[in-house]
Amino acid sequence: MAQGTAFVVWLALLVFLDLILLGVMVREQLPHGLVIGIALTNPLQVFRTASMAVFDPQLVLLGPAAHVILDAFGRVGFLIYGFLYPVFVGALTAVIGFVMFRRGDLP
Repeated sequence: MAQGTAFVVWLALLVFLDLILLGVMVREQLPHGLVIGIALTNPLQVFRTASMAVFDPQLVLLGPAAHVILDAFGRVGFLIYGFLYPVFVGALTAVIGFVMFRRGDLP
């Protein structure tokens, strides 16, 4: 049951990456800082962007969005955030999953 739930959560996060949700928000002309802030709450997107920042310090691949990210965090700050935030969210959801499913799934 826990594995199925984790798979559904993963699919939901994957669907709402920047191709759909962020594209719609930009099209509706929301402030760019808000759009990028929402994108940086998704641990998958954060890790993917931080992985790009390791090899591309200026984040040229992201275009203008890189300026908002690097102005808010700085390069080192974003790398720290990009690697610790997904670990924190993963650990938190693992603990929540353990507490919720320990009665039914674990011996």
